[in-house]
Amino acid sequence: MGEFLPDYLLREQAAVGALVVFGVLRIIGAMLAYERGWRISVVEKCFVAAAVLYCLPQLSDLLTHMVGSHAAGAELEGKAAGCAIALFCAPILGHRLGLE
Repeated sequence: MGEFLPDYLLREQAAVGALVVFGVLRIIGAMLAYERGWRISVVEKCFVAAAVLYCLPQLSDLLTHMVGSHAAGAELEGKAAGCAIALFCAPILGHRLGLE
């Protein structure tokens, strides 16, 4: 399917998906950490590890199929950008909500 869609569409869809998923889950994780008295640094490390695992299939596809993997590269860029933006901005929102 990636051959028929332009790279920018794949990149944007992956970025928005990762942004929504990790942004919402990071806020929920902050709420749970606040209620149970967990350290927020542990929650942050878990979400960074989850973001790496989320991007791992495209990275492995990119490394194993070097010839025709421009779609995997675009999707990896989008997922990485969405995860980075979400994991940067979600603590700011969590702090505003009083969870951190």
